[in-house]
Amino acid sequence: MKYTEEHEWLQQDGETVTVGITKHAAEALGDLVFVELPEPGTKVAKDDEIVVIESVKAASDILAPLDGEITEVNQAIVENPTLVNEDPLGDAWFFKMKPDNMSALDELLDEAAYNALID
Repeated sequence: MKYTEEHEWLQQDGETVTVGITKHAAEALGDLVFVELPEPGTKVAKDDEIVVIESVKAASDILAPLDGEITEVNQAIVENPTLVNEDPLGDAWFFKMKPDNMSALDELLDEAAYNALID
């Protein structure tokens, strides 16, 4: 698993990368009440604002962690945003994407570096 400084996690599975937010981010946001995901087939560039989330505390955007194409979204979290608070590292993934350059994952944080960031 890789992490961004913006509190996203990425898990590679072959040619695809699954993206979600970390437990730390979910706890900081509080109870989510709204999630808006991009459409599959959307081409994104790193740092594009592609997901909108709202919690009881604030609204926030999730940035594209890599250049690529969105291949799938998790409709379950749109229908029930509280799933993100319940299982941020599992069933509450946000989207899957096919990166333009898989080696870009190497530039992201590993678990030890991410834990150092949030400490």
